[in-house]
Amino acid sequence: MSSVIPIRSDNATGCQDAPVLIERGQREVFCGLTGIIWLHRKIQDAFFLVVGSRTCAHLIQSAAGVMIFAEPRFGTAIIDERDLAGLADCNDELDKVVGQLLQRRPDIKLLFLVGSCPSEVIKLDLSRAAERLTRQYLPSVRVLNYSGSGIETTFTQGEDACLASLAPTLPQRSDGATRLLVVGTLADVVEDQLGQLLKAMGVAVDFFPPRRSTQLPAIGPGTRFLLAQPFLADTARALESKGAQHLGAPFPLGAEGTTAWLQAAATAFSVDPALFEQVTRAPRQRAEQALSRQRALLQGKRIFFFPDSQLEIPLARFLHREMGMELVEVGTPYLHRNHMAAELAWLPAGTRLSEGQDVEKQLDRCLADQPDMVVCGLGLANPLEAQGLTTKWAIELVFTPIQGYEQAGDLAGLFSRPLTRRLKLVA
Repeated sequence: MSSVIPIRSDNATGCQDAPVLIERGQREVFCGLTGIIWLHRKIQDAFFLVVGSRTCAHLIQSAAGVMIFAEPRFGTAIIDERDLAGLADCNDELDKVVGQLLQRRPDIKLLFLVGSCPSEVIKLDLSRAAERLTRQYLPSVRVLNYSGSGIETTFTQGEDACLASLAPTLPQRSDGATRLLVVGTLADVVEDQLGQLLKAMGVAVDFFPPRRSTQLPAIGPGTRFLLAQPFLADTARALESKGAQHLGAPFPLGAEGTTAWLQAAATAFSVDPALFEQVTRAPRQRAEQALSRQRALLQGKRIFFFPDSQLEIPLARFLHREMGMELVEVGTPYLHRNHMAAELAWLPAGTRLSEGQDVEKQLDRCLADQPDMVVCGLGLANPLEAQGLTTKWAIELVFTPIQGYEQAGDLAGLFSRPLTRRLKLVA
């Protein structure tokens, strides 16, 4: 018997038309450079060269941890006072660094120049630099650029900017073949699991980004794409401009979300309902069993989301519908209503939604509400814990494989463990 909470008839539209509290004040988020940490692990022949200050170098090193046994595929070209003062030609300096890097690392086939600040701050047009360097190093190496500036982005938008810069280089499919493209960086094990399910249904599938830049999928009018991550608005637009068609769906979090996500592909590719049920039944049941073991601790608990990763709305849907949690506030850095339409329809009517952030006002609301759990960034977690609240680091939800059936129990465990810890501390 399914343990998924059914959609109630009195909540047919959920929060699709709900008012949203728009806040534009001080915010507490990591910058888009953080995305390099999971992107460089995914695209195995790419290198990410951050063009920025020593502060940016320290951030990426501390965020990535100490790599002792392997040389990472990211680094920083540091811009110092001499460069900013115009005493050195930044383009010449950058060309020198890139030349040394490619000579030392001949395995690099794709080089990203990642701006840590807008071009008017670093006094260097990285888009022109990338074009110049591409002409110099093609066909061996392609050079692209994007901004990871925290002034312009929240931290998951670093991936969006990266993939949006890569999308125009995808080969154009001319044979009219209909294929599915799954878009968004997934752990290899998750990619393999989802790929096997789709192929078992007879759906021809590619993944973007690929594991190697030499394996870029071809796209065209026959391409249908599913977003695996909710923060890829610019990437989606870039793919649509090349003729690909977006399939709207909830995101593959939990048993219900994963089933609905797969169903969107099955419907688009005319998969027989009996075959869909046959392929998904066993993994869905495993996911539901794993969730049932976590539900007792989470059922009825009240949760508050600070805006951080753009995963907040799909996570809130999962926790409410499959784990029985009550939603106090669901904040998100940006609300893309088209991509979130299915998720918003599944949120309970009356959910307090907020977009953007005025951190002092949101802290006041959170402390007044006294939720059982708060999902927030690292900078807010310790102060809130000191106030007696239980917190969950939002960034852990990005670094941990949480998509798909086999990870559903792990996803629930990320929320049950802080509550278990709190119970042990007060015992």
